[in-house]
Amino acid sequence: MSNKDWKNKFSGKLIVLDGPDGCGKTTQAKLLTQQLQAKGVPANCFRDPGDTTIGERIREILLSPEHLAMSTRTEMLLYMAARAQLWQEKIVPAIRENECVVLDRWISSTCAYQGHAGDFGVQNVIKLATDALARTWPDLTIILDADLKTCAARLPGKRDRMEAKSRDYHQNVREGFLELARQQKNFLVVDAEGDIETVHERVMKVISEASFT
Repeated sequence: MSNKDWKNKFSGKLIVLDGPDGCGKTTQAKLLTQQLQAKGVPANCFRDPGDTTIGERIREILLSPEHLAMSTRTEMLLYMAARAQLWQEKIVPAIRENECVVLDRWISSTCAYQGHAGDFGVQNVIKLATDALARTWPDLTIILDADLKTCAARLPGKRDRMEAKSRDYHQNVREGFLELARQQKNFLVVDAEGDIETVHERVMKVISEASFT
């Protein structure tokens, strides 16, 4: 595609990169944003939760190992609160400027973590998101999938509260993402095994071929 085609296709779109802890989504979200910008697409990248003053404070609470007693329901509500603030404060203005917004996590994470692995129920998460947010689903969600061994090797030695959950929990998270991708439209799964550049090439390939329907 020409740069003009890229700009016409992706300006004003909302794209999410998601997946289990250690799948590489933060790195790939930044690389995708840089590639879009290089092709002339006005683009911005945000992390969920975070990138607002309120969201960053909520993120600290959610990820602190001091808060081991936090329940699944509390996790879900805090994630949704941070997301609502990010939507209003950063995403809405960016889309109004016809920017392509690339998100590091979104509703899909809450479905996989709290909904599936935490047994709150995926449909319950979706219902809450529908009530709490002006828009629930992005134009495209890319799930980066890698096995637990690969993901664990990519995580830092000092893990946050979510990263430190059990192996069984993280296996259920992975299964939750894959199940969600089978059920929802505008979801694509990308093999996240391999080095950063290889995975980036896979992401760019599916992005270039994606249709927004």
